[in-house]
Amino acid sequence: MMLNLKVEVDFTVNTDLVREILTDFVRSETHRVGFDRVVVGLSGGVDSSLSTFVAVEALSKENVIALLMPYETSRKESTDDARMVVNLLGIDSKVIDITPMVDAYFGMFPEADERRRGNKMARERMSILYDHSAALGALVLGTSNKTELLLGYGTIYGDMASAINPLGDLYKTQIRQVARAFGVPEKIIAKAPTADLWMDQTDEKELGFTYEDVDKLLYLMVDKRYDRESLVEVGFQKEFVNRVYQMVQRSHYKRRPPLIAKLSGRTIDREFRYSRDWGV
Repeated sequence: MMLNLKVEVDFTVNTDLVREILTDFVRSETHRVGFDRVVVGLSGGVDSSLSTFVAVEALSKENVIALLMPYETSRKESTDDARMVVNLLGIDSKVIDITPMVDAYFGMFPEADERRRGNKMARERMSILYDHSAALGALVLGTSNKTELLLGYGTIYGDMASAINPLGDLYKTQIRQVARAFGVPEKIIAKAPTADLWMDQTDEKELGFTYEDVDKLLYLMVDKRYDRESLVEVGFQKEFVNRVYQMVQRSHYKRRPPLIAKLSGRTIDREFRYSRDWGV
């Protein structure tokens, strides 16, 4: 899709300021809840690599543990790139092959399609991360960016889960800018994004559009509050606008805690909202 927009879309970020905010966020929010360490699922992609770089700068390399969790069809390049980050930062890491546990489950359901298998892989990885969180006394660090969260392009209670997430207010295009500022290797920044859930899977191939195009639309839609008609007027195809709107609307349940049926005068997710700063 080639865009010829009538409006300039510039969401370049001040990387020095973002760097300061993200490192302070990880440091303060980790310590606020009584932890000193974080554990991160390191895939070798730009998002998880950036989260790991932020954590090391915020907490020091001794307090960051990376888990590399390949499946048998995962690209060797992904694991190699994850190892490169581990070596660059000098952090502790473990490689945990998720193939035996995933295959044991789907041995009972051989008819399962790629999506079911991909969701299971994502949740298996998060299950392992939370087990290591308990074993190591370390918070699970998130890696989902703003584009993925808005589109619902992720697995609820899988890769979208975490205790804290430094990247959730950065669009994918902005992630690349900030990653360069932190020194994430260009090889990782420039490669095609993929969740590595099945052979030859890439994000943009599966989505049917590029991050560059959808980030421009989402920025105008969310940050600048353009309505659908205005987005079409500035040059986006109506079908593209409607599809993205639908993705954002239908995935809202992934971005909020589970709805609770209201029975009392002070229901937890409505009238009673416990402030994170109580008792601090």
